[in-house]
Amino acid sequence: MRALLGLLLLVLGLGPASAETLITSLSNHRVLINSNYTGTSIAVFGAIERDAQTVARATPYDVVVTVRGPSQYLVVREKEPIGPVWINQEQQKFPTAPSYLSVLTSRPVEEITSPQLRQRQKVGLDAIIGAPDFTNTREGADRPFREALYRLKEEEGLYLEDERGVTFMTPSIFRASIPLPATAPPGNYEVEVLLLADTVILARTTTNFELVKTGFEQQVGEVARDWSLFYGLATALLAVFFGWGANVIFRRD
Repeated sequence: MRALLGLLLLVLGLGPASAETLITSLSNHRVLINSNYTGTSIAVFGAIERDAQTVARATPYDVVVTVRGPSQYLVVREKEPIGPVWINQEQQKFPTAPSYLSVLTSRPVEEITSPQLRQRQKVGLDAIIGAPDFTNTREGADRPFREALYRLKEEEGLYLEDERGVTFMTPSIFRASIPLPATAPPGNYEVEVLLLADTVILARTTTNFELVKTGFEQQVGEVARDWSLFYGLATALLAVFFGWGANVIFRRD
C-alpha cells in the first residue's frame, strides 16, 4: 500500500509530460455599423507555443473556432395548410438561442473529434443545436424544431459551419476568417478557440468582439429602446402623414 501511494505521489509530482499554450488575437475588437454597412469579416490569428520540455507530436494540430452572437428568444412554429389558410400548430421555444453561430475548423469536425467529445464539449453546429440546454427537450419531439431553426438561420447566413475555415500557415501558426453578414445583429460576440491533437483538447482560449451601431442608426435605436412609447407614436403619426400626403398628391378630382 505504501509503495503504491509513493508511486502515485511521484507521478503527480512529475506533472504532464507535454503541454501546449494557445495564443490568439483578433484583427478587430469593435465593428461599426452604419447605413452603408453590407457585411464584413474579422480575422482570428493564433500561435501554438511549446515549452522546452514538450515533446513534438507525431500528428499535426487541429483547431476549432466557435463564434456565438448575442442570445435571443426565439419561437419556431409548425404551420399546416387548412384550405387556403395556414394555421399554427405545435411550437418550440428557444429562450437563449444565439442570434449568430459559426464553427470554423481546420478539418471536418468528425475527423478531429470523437462523438463523445463533440457531445460533451459541444463542438460543431450539430452538437450545439442538439445539446439538451439549447431548448426544452421533449423526448425527441423537439428535434424537427431544432432542424427547422438551423435551416432558417442558415438561409439567413447567420448559422454556418466551414470545415476548411481554419488555415495553418506554419505547423504552429494558424488563421481563420469570421464572416459577418449585413444581417448579423449588433451586440457582443464570443470567440472560442480549441486546440486539439488526436481527438483530445489540449488548450482553449476565449475572446470577444462587438458590433456597434453608429450615426443615425444608433440614435434611432437608442430612442426606440429608451423612449419606446414616444417612438411608437411618432412612427404611427409619420405613417398617417405620408399616407395622407400620398392621397392628396395622387388624388383624382
